[in-house]
Parts: sequence; C-alpha cells; structure tokens
Amino acid sequence: MLRINELKLPLDHAAEDLPAAICARLEIDPQDLVRFTIFRRGNDARKKHAILLTYVVDCVVTNEAEVLARFADDQNVKPTPDTSYKFPVMAPEGWNGERPVVIGAGPCGLLAALILAQMGLKPIIIERGKAVRERTKDTWGLWRRSVLEPESNVQFGEGGAGTFSDGKLYSRIKDPRHLGRKVLVEFVKAGAPDDILTEAHPHIGTFRLVTMVMSMRETIESLGGEYRFQTRVEDFEIEIAADGERRISGLHLSDGSFLPARHVIMAVGHSARDTFQVLYDRGVHIEAKPFAIGVRIEHPQSWIDTARYGPSAGNKILGPAAYSISHKCRNGRTVYSFCMCPGGRVVAATSEEERVVTNGMSQYSRAEFNANSGIVVDIDPNRDYPGGPMAGMAFQRHWESLAFEAGGRNYMAPGQKLGDFLADRPSTEFGSVIPSYKPGVHLTELKKCLPDYVIESIREALPAFGRMVPGYDHPDVVMTGVETRTSSPVRITRGKDCQSLNTRGLYPAGEGAGYAGGILSAAVDGIKVAEALAAELLK
Repeated sequence: MLRINELKLPLDHAAEDLPAAICARLEIDPQDLVRFTIFRRGNDARKKHAILLTYVVDCVVTNEAEVLARFADDQNVKPTPDTSYKFPVMAPEGWNGERPVVIGAGPCGLLAALILAQMGLKPIIIERGKAVRERTKDTWGLWRRSVLEPESNVQFGEGGAGTFSDGKLYSRIKDPRHLGRKVLVEFVKAGAPDDILTEAHPHIGTFRLVTMVMSMRETIESLGGEYRFQTRVEDFEIEIAADGERRISGLHLSDGSFLPARHVIMAVGHSARDTFQVLYDRGVHIEAKPFAIGVRIEHPQSWIDTARYGPSAGNKILGPAAYSISHKCRNGRTVYSFCMCPGGRVVAATSEEERVVTNGMSQYSRAEFNANSGIVVDIDPNRDYPGGPMAGMAFQRHWESLAFEAGGRNYMAPGQKLGDFLADRPSTEFGSVIPSYKPGVHLTELKKCLPDYVIESIREALPAFGRMVPGYDHPDVVMTGVETRTSSPVRITRGKDCQSLNTRGLYPAGEGAGYAGGILSAAVDGIKVAEALAAELLK
C-alpha cells in the first residue's frame, strides 16, 4: 500500500473526482487502482473564493513497486507507514505482582491506565473527584446555581479538564511512533465518532466525551484495573536509602488509608495545586515554568465563518470556522489565541472557592451561537513571578481572586466590551454580542483583574487581529476574565526513563507535570510513561 499526501480538490468536488485525482497523480489507468481509503482530510481556506479540500489517501495499486520507483524522489508519494500500536512489554499470563498506581483520571491518566491494563498490570487509579456522571451534575451546579464543589468540577473528576472542553484531538507534538493514532483508535472503540480518524482537526465535544470516558473505565476494570473515586492523595511516603537515593514507597489517602506503592504515575492535571505543594514539601524536584494568562473573547460564530470562508460560510463539510492568531507586541510579549472553540460557550472553570476562572467548551455539533477563544499573553517566571517553583500558583490565585471580586463575589465573570476595553472605560451594557458564560457576566473593567502589561499587550494586539480576521475587533465583542489555566505553572521534571529526577518510582506525566498541552498530547504522554513504568516493573 502506498500513501499520497497533499492531494487537493475543490470544495464542491464530486465523489468520483477523488479516485480520478489519485490516478492522475500516480499516472496510472483507472483499472490499476484496486482500492483506496482516506487517511486524513483537511481544507486549505487561504483563498476564500477557491477553498480546497486536502487529502491524505492510502492506495492499493497494481505494480506498486513500479509506481513507487517512478516517484522515488517525491516526498508526497511513499509507502504507507505502519501506524498500528505494538506493546513494548507484556506481563506474563496470570501475573500477580506489584500493582502500579495512576493518580488522576484525565486523558493522561486514562490512557496510562488503559495501556497498563492492556499489558496485564492491573493498575489502581486514584481520582480525587467523582465518576463522570456525578461530576457533570456538580459542574452544572456551579454554572446554574453558583455552587462550587471543590473536589468535583471542571478541573477535578473522571475525564479531567478535557471533558468540559471542545474535545480537540490534534496536536503539534512529534509522534514518530504514531501513538496519537492509538489514542484515536481507542476513543473510537469507546464510542467516539469514526471521523476523528480521518479529519485533520478532529474533535469530540463534551457529551461524547462523557460516554467515552465511562466506556474506557469499563474496559480498564474488565482487565483488572481498579478505580477509587473521591479519594485524594494527601501525602507521599518517600524512602531514603543509605546512599541517599530517594524512592516513593506509598501514598497517604484522604480516607485515612495508606496504599503501598513503588511505581506511581502522577497525572494530576494543571490545577492540582495542593498536590504540587505536597510534592514540593517532600523534596520532589519541581521547577517553575512559563504559562499564559488573559481573557476569553466571544464573537458570533457567523462572523468568524464569513471572515474565514467567505461565500462558503456555512458549508457542511467545512463546519464552523476556527482561527489561530498571534501578535508580537512592542513590549516583547506575544499575544495569541488559545483553545479556540467554534460554536461553543465560555464556562466557569474554577476549582477553588472565591476565585473565577474561565475556559471554553463545545459539543460535537459546535452548533451554539458564539465562537470563543482565549486571548492570552505569555508570562515568564523570572520576569513575572519570581520566588521559586510555587510562585506561579500564587500568581494565578491572585488574579483569580481579583476576578471573583470584580465579578461581584458570586462566581459571575467580570466582562467588558472590546470597544470599551480599547477606550479604557468601563462597560455598562451589552451590544450586539451576548456572552455565553454562566452563572453570568458582570460588566466592569478587566484591568481590575489582570496585570497592566497583559492589558497593554492585548490592547495592542486586538486591532492587529482585526486586520487578520475581519470583524475580530468589533466594539461589541465581549471579553470575560480571567483565563489563567492555560497550562501548568510547574514542571515536575523527569529523566529519560520518565521518572522524577530525584525520586525513583515517581513518574510525572501529562499537562500537570509540564509535558503536554491538550487532550491528545496528554494522552500520548500517558502512553509513553505507562510504557516506561511497565519496562521498569517487568525487567
């Protein structure tokens, strides 16, 4: 089988045009094309009046060797790579040895647990929050009634923060082993739509994610895995050998029990601030890392569709339009869009009382009225929050607390119209854009809850974004604060064996440890770390 990359056809092409294009590209007769499958489909919308669909196709042809020889110098015609997943190690049948522990049941912990279970290692999964159905009810409690459950919310609980997101399943990570494909295949097995295997920018959406997570839990349990919900790790038992080597030996849990454990995956997500503190207090090597803060911005989805797709706006194949934009400011900072959610809503995403945090979410249909995205500014520990590894958490908390005050101390989000923001005046009424955030948006001034340099940077960037995406800087556009959880404020640094630099048996993983950013990259990292743990455990 051979693979053709960058095969382009008009947006409105007929079905028979694709096999014809394959034959033309390979310079073969139609009867020599035995069969083909679409590996990936994207679009090229740089010319709004001539949008193209871009295909990656796998083909079976007669005289394959001859065809490949003819295109030996063509990087877009190559043998189809083997993308199937192969377990590097497997436990012997009937294995009954020491069970690994996975802390956290987000995408990283979920895939780590699944791989360990498929290897026959019967992992124990510790999750501070609730099972996903109950967690969903608690999350809606904040959105509808302003009642926060600190252990069951957008950040904590089965499925992790990605459950209440756009469910984007693409990443820019290097993936030579095609581990991302393994993630997508497992998601489809669990009930995700088949199109995530072929779309260039696949997504699932919140409702689909809920049922998927439940299905994957059932698979893990059927393979001997064990879940412990509503159980928080309160402390880590660390042994220090005579030669000074540190090793994790067990976990002190919130139910008062002690769980012996010598192989532990830390997949706690970017908001497990209390866990970060305990690890730091126990001497685990942790470093401060950069992240970004800013606001959520909302436009009517129709505006973005028109700006991106022109006369093809609304086309079913294209779907709701997304964007990715950035601007380098005169002050040296970069402002960029983050976690863009077409046809979605802005949601309350705090995990701590008396703080306001915003995030974006959408369903699979992406059918809601507004598009939203983070507009965030890069910040750096040395420049913006010096003081050690824990300083980033204090920095986040400071601005989240001010957002709570600015929003009215009831979990409403502080908001401001774009025109008022640029003019440096408070907003008093909404215009043509109505924000989606629940419990609601309190109009005020965003400078009350963001650093001056963030305000300055976003003010410079917005007109530039308006030149990139027509209508982006419309004065009625609404911004809500604050977006602070773009990534973890710490890195729990690990070595090549995926273990903590100074604590054996501890495997930091995923977004919380500073090694991923999003559902797919976190899941891929979970697989890598699970493989490393299994190799160590079974050697």
